[in-house]
Amino acid sequence: MYRSLHHGWTVAPIGREEPVETAATVPGCVHTDLLAAGAIPDPYQDDNELRLGWIGCTDWRYKTSFDWHDEGFDRVDLVCDGLDTVASVLVNGVEVGRTQNMHRRYRFDVTGLLVPGANELRVDFTAPYAYAEAQAERLGARPGPYAEPYPFIRKMACNFGWDWGPTLVTAGIWRAIGLESWSGVRIAEVRPSSRIDGVDVGITVERAAEGAVEVAATVGDVRVEGKLAPGQTATTLRVDVPDAKPWWPRGYGEPHLYPLVVTAGDDSRTTRVGLRTVELDPDAFRIRVNGEAVFLRGFNWIPDDTFPARTTADDLRERFGQAIGAGANALRVWGGGVYESDEFYAVADALGLLVWQDFPFACAAYPEEEPFAAEVEAEARDNIARLMGHPSLVLWCGNNENIEGHQHWGWPAELDGRSWGAGFYYDLLPRLVAELDPGRPYWPGSPYSGTPDRDVLDPSTGTVHIWTVWGSKDYTHYADYTPRFVAEFGFQGPPTYATLRASVTDEPLTPDAPGVRHHQKAIDGNEKLLAGLGEHLPMPETFDDWHYWTQLNQARAVAFGVRRFRALMPYCMGTVIWQLNDCWPVTSWAAVDGGRRRKPLWYELRRAYAPRLLTFHESAVAVVNDTAEPWSGSLRLTRRALDGTVLDAATVPVAAAPRGVALAEVPFTAGGALLVAEFDGARALRFPAEDPLMDYPPARLSTEVLPVDGGYAVRVRAATIVRELALFPDRLHPSASVDDQLVTLLPGESVTFTVRSDVPLDPAALVAHPVLRCLNEARP
Repeated sequence: MYRSLHHGWTVAPIGREEPVETAATVPGCVHTDLLAAGAIPDPYQDDNELRLGWIGCTDWRYKTSFDWHDEGFDRVDLVCDGLDTVASVLVNGVEVGRTQNMHRRYRFDVTGLLVPGANELRVDFTAPYAYAEAQAERLGARPGPYAEPYPFIRKMACNFGWDWGPTLVTAGIWRAIGLESWSGVRIAEVRPSSRIDGVDVGITVERAAEGAVEVAATVGDVRVEGKLAPGQTATTLRVDVPDAKPWWPRGYGEPHLYPLVVTAGDDSRTTRVGLRTVELDPDAFRIRVNGEAVFLRGFNWIPDDTFPARTTADDLRERFGQAIGAGANALRVWGGGVYESDEFYAVADALGLLVWQDFPFACAAYPEEEPFAAEVEAEARDNIARLMGHPSLVLWCGNNENIEGHQHWGWPAELDGRSWGAGFYYDLLPRLVAELDPGRPYWPGSPYSGTPDRDVLDPSTGTVHIWTVWGSKDYTHYADYTPRFVAEFGFQGPPTYATLRASVTDEPLTPDAPGVRHHQKAIDGNEKLLAGLGEHLPMPETFDDWHYWTQLNQARAVAFGVRRFRALMPYCMGTVIWQLNDCWPVTSWAAVDGGRRRKPLWYELRRAYAPRLLTFHESAVAVVNDTAEPWSGSLRLTRRALDGTVLDAATVPVAAAPRGVALAEVPFTAGGALLVAEFDGARALRFPAEDPLMDYPPARLSTEVLPVDGGYAVRVRAATIVRELALFPDRLHPSASVDDQLVTLLPGESVTFTVRSDVPLDPAALVAHPVLRCLNEARP
């Protein structure tokens, strides 16, 4: 019997004179509790973050009381699903345990400590900085990207700040806490290992009594029974499912799930499983599900909130819907965050989204000495067992960029022989995956080229992260890469206007305003935004132009890379964009900003990630067919003047096999004209020069705004070419959104945008500057 203990909590600083107790929400953290009490300003507003560093340097006490009465159970356990991070847990003044790992669950036997009536539960948290800095002093410094001690505490690394995130170092009870009362035997662990025709169900029990125990596992309507002999605590039941329906990823079939019910004595556990196999071709880094090679059209995932206890199942469903809406079939859970909640993987299971799971190590050298060796093993065992039943999870990965750091960032000289994590990535973690979850591939890190002696920057094998673009090169440099699998690449752009305006109070709003600068965490980030415009777009002189053009440039840059790499299929079998989401309002690489709003990048990726893609590729047109059916027909190619006049035309028969790419050479040179490719409703454009060099006529267009249910239909008809037409209704109200962006119209064409809004909007303002924009708009 489980009983949650989520009510009646207070939090107060330890060691201060006359500490003030504040009502606390559990699950939660100190920052959100103080914010709810009005004791601190909003950390996401302006530069308030800078005034809150003291929280991570303070010890905190969480306390509650609860009534308990003896109901005759053999055992009562205090179950802590997530304590952040270094804590002492006391029941009625007696310490029952200590914790030092945010990433694992803890269970303490409190049977003899509870008394009838009122009981006190207290959790005393040590300041994260004090603990981590003491460990760093004891073990010796390790190289990392920031002057922060995050490698010396098993805690969400990005809590300490990142180039897209704030430094808000938390403490608190961040996941569920409660009492579990039981007798005889309880199910401690269920480890389902899926096959295409059934499940091998590993069952581990904890005993409060000896004697034989009846166990059973039921998948769908197939039940298999077994027995644990006296003293035996583990067994595996093989469940074969006749005429099994396999679980498939998005675009390959139905993600069918079976109910799994496990019983041991009077205890039971219920979950859902999918029947499938997963394999990894390590040299090509090609993932196969049920024998089918899958091109991963993915996003990197970071914690969806700096304070992860605030992320709800509804938030996850919304964010996953945005990923799917942009055409994705995969998410990579990045190593600077956390092992996500059970709901995260359950939603992915139901939607057919593939999940790549990093173990939480990122961008730094990590000590392998105690207590970290034992803690890493404990957290890995806990989470492998917790997550392995999810069919969406297709890969365990040892770390993010740490092997690259050791090879290319000068770590060996700084380490001077000290450990850096190699023992985790090459020994401990693969051993644990092989022991507990042998049906799922393990990869030591990303980027990684298959063996420790290979250069991780070699794109011909394994995974690469491409950060020359954004770091120093123009985005057209993506065309110089022929990779097997790109696990990170991206380009920055500011958040939507409504998100930026809600988080920054500067007047006037400018790119260099203090609040805007504070919500840009990348070194020289705003300068790189301007440098990245290069020859592609003009240099902005106003905030409105800066906002539109840098968002447009982000969309073009990332989509350029996606189209390039998809046209290389099946040699290249994955693009995982950095990144889907933000954890707060910030200028970043995300497609969905910290206000949960879709940036122009999202709309462009919806086109670039479409299962069927038409794109110019080097000297040809690529017909990319990521579906199970052939894609064939007549490709029409035209060379046109900007006024729409057709100068040359050709029709080419094309047939792209299922999961294949067909290339059609362009039979004429552009000769300074616009090239247009059209195929089965898809269209691709190639302009002869960058936009500032194009002699576009001032855009002439007509508009019509009509009310529809929930908003407005905005129809735009072009009398001239209209380049990168965009509508930004959130400038009129934060609730307003639009269904498309960045549409290029040729003369005589039209498009209808659908705008949704919770409040009435001014129709005239919807079609006026700066809400309606295009690159060649008429200027006074």
